[in-house]
Amino acid sequence: MTWLWTVALAVGIPGLAYGKSLNLPTRIQDMPPGTQLAQQLAQLPLEEREARLTQQVLSGNIPDFLRVLFPVQVKAIADGKTNELIFFASADYLAVGSAKDYLRMPLTPQTAQHIADTLGCVLPTRKMVDLIYAAAPTKLAPVPIPPSPQMTTVPVFTNHNATISDQLAQIPVSTATQGLVAGHKKDVVITPRLKQAPGKVAIYGWHQTNGLPIQPLYLGHGERWVDYSQCIRLISRQVLLNGRDSDIAAVLTNESLCELLSDEGVFREIRYSTNHLAQPPSESGTADGAKIRPLVKPAWKVDEKWQERVAEASLGDGVQIHLSAPLKPAPAPGQTAELIVFALPNGNTIEQTLGKQRPSAIAPASATNSSSATGEAYDWRFDIQHIAAQTRFLRSHLPDRWIAVACIGNDLKSWPAWRKKFGDARALSVLNHVKGMLTNSPVALTLSSHSGGGSFVFGCLNAVPEIPSDWVRFAFLDSNYAYDRSLGHAEKLARWMNAGTNRFLCIMAYNDAAALLDGKSFVSASGGTWGRSLAMQEDLGGYWQFATRVTPEFRYFTALQGRVQFILKENPERKIYHTVQVERNGFIHSFLSGTTNENRGYEYFGPRAYSALIAE
Repeated sequence: MTWLWTVALAVGIPGLAYGKSLNLPTRIQDMPPGTQLAQQLAQLPLEEREARLTQQVLSGNIPDFLRVLFPVQVKAIADGKTNELIFFASADYLAVGSAKDYLRMPLTPQTAQHIADTLGCVLPTRKMVDLIYAAAPTKLAPVPIPPSPQMTTVPVFTNHNATISDQLAQIPVSTATQGLVAGHKKDVVITPRLKQAPGKVAIYGWHQTNGLPIQPLYLGHGERWVDYSQCIRLISRQVLLNGRDSDIAAVLTNESLCELLSDEGVFREIRYSTNHLAQPPSESGTADGAKIRPLVKPAWKVDEKWQERVAEASLGDGVQIHLSAPLKPAPAPGQTAELIVFALPNGNTIEQTLGKQRPSAIAPASATNSSSATGEAYDWRFDIQHIAAQTRFLRSHLPDRWIAVACIGNDLKSWPAWRKKFGDARALSVLNHVKGMLTNSPVALTLSSHSGGGSFVFGCLNAVPEIPSDWVRFAFLDSNYAYDRSLGHAEKLARWMNAGTNRFLCIMAYNDAAALLDGKSFVSASGGTWGRSLAMQEDLGGYWQFATRVTPEFRYFTALQGRVQFILKENPERKIYHTVQVERNGFIHSFLSGTTNENRGYEYFGPRAYSALIAE
């Protein structure tokens, strides 16, 4: 998307200059408007109120104009070089409801941080608040009210919101067309001073018409203080730095670049901690039964043998995460963390997906047994994927890169069933939550899956209007059952692939239409991954010229210099190769396909290249 932003800003096309939008589901017409929500929220305690607000925002119940992020430009000189940066801010403060009836809602910093993490955003710095005010075409005069105990109540929030609406009604151009609006609230901000003030909220702003803020940077309130005057403006983590994609973390944590966005020097942390709440928000149920939790920060356990650290977490809704990262320190400022999110296959636990060595006394398991000739129990699922060992292979062969892998599963042991229950928007929320667990570095995201795990990936794909630029690879290991041309999957993937040369698409499948289970076919010619892959390749063939190579064992379809690969296993023996594709170096190849490291030290569908790296 870099070219789009650059051209749009250069030629002054208003619709293109916005360039970014929040990745939220479309608002459904029967969602409650702001006035109705205000009535529902007025009597709730803080924790329940904020859980309900989080659910409303992440399900898409916000006015359309807030989905658009507007560019703000800044320049600074460092080391004799002029650096130029564009960051993207929401037009107004976070609100719930419809475009005609919405309520700007103050939040605690922890809830605001959780929403920001989920949407790939950050909260602004003090300097960014000043820059937004300077850039805003619409500058409203602050309207303070006398301090009172009621200033933290929803009725006062509603009254002040109505006052702002009256101010905007006097402006002839609508908010959506006018762009940024500023001056009418204080901002909840991030600051290096929070390091020495845990449990506090930092607020700043409420600029007067002379350009001076009413509120200097203030950390006197506790984190649970929420009054009518402080609101949340979301800022995309992704920025343009000297014409190239970058991340706000890479700017704020860099001694030479931080001056672009900070007047307080370098940042070591760009987010509020969510693990020191005196009274954590309750796991309040939403209308669909979902649970809302604050961002989980990893509690790492070190494994010296494999030079890695691991953490486990539960997100609610039955979702579990196993996060593995290198033992070496997190990437230096400006370096990218590579995160593979691997959605588990149907029927597998995380432990089975990670894999372990088969005890020497245990005979090799068949495709259906869970015991051996010795009578000792051993579940065959521990020996069919070995994602942990294949991850170690990747790290050992790419020592200069920082690769983390998050295996995600759920209590239903089925992503299709989970997605049917909780929906695409919640899948995207889970993905962004996992990504937010590595918040201090820019993240290049790979969405990988096996079997039913592909349903989770397609759910995330459905939930975004455009695929974000920091999603750099899709890898379907016999898992693209949910591909659907009528949902625009091919068109969306094609636009994403064409927007940068750092994007990759890898699809592996076998002829499951020919396979037999107990002597019978079990998928149709079009319903399995063989049929879905052929349809997917045909649809994408409308965008690129594919090269085709056929061997007795495989059909290969490649495009864009190998960045797009379909590897389809022939099946004259009518066998079931569903898990074999992963076991025989499939996870490794799905991450390296189309790169200079493809087939170096391993061969797809060859002998296990990672056998020595399997844990006991």
